[in-house]
Amino acid sequence: MDSEAKIVLAFLFNRSGKTLLSEAELYLPLSMELGWFSTKEAQQFVRYVVKRELVVRKEGMLTPNFSVDTVKIPIGFTPSKKTFNDTSDTGKGKNCVEEIITLISDYTHQEKTRVAEEIKKEEGEKNLLAEVAALLVARRQGVDVSEWYPFIDKFFMKGNTG
Repeated sequence: MDSEAKIVLAFLFNRSGKTLLSEAELYLPLSMELGWFSTKEAQQFVRYVVKRELVVRKEGMLTPNFSVDTVKIPIGFTPSKKTFNDTSDTGKGKNCVEEIITLISDYTHQEKTRVAEEIKKEEGEKNLLAEVAALLVARRQGVDVSEWYPFIDKFFMKGNTG
């Protein structure tokens, strides 16, 4: 999947003619201009390439960690619908949403299906990632989510220090 991600990045950087792009300059073309991903999927892609260190932060912007000039972009290239969502090494398990659902259910004594429906509703209404919606619902229900701060830091904010 990294080779496909490199092709996408090379395409975006070559298309822009710049060596530094903001996160928005990466995900907006993917969703709004090219229509390759939804906005949510495009944001997941940006997090994925940051986490995989295919791009690095420089002066508050992102720059490829490889030579985009050496990447061959096939004519008519469009990325597959593979998910670029990598949460497997968060330390909180493979499916953190299910873990948060259990936490909410245990704390509020609600059925897990009801909690899952509420999370899905938040996700859809506010166009959030499932993980963010789950944390939002948990917080709203009064559930202490402080144990998830390392997850949040690792998954959502890795490398945001410039």
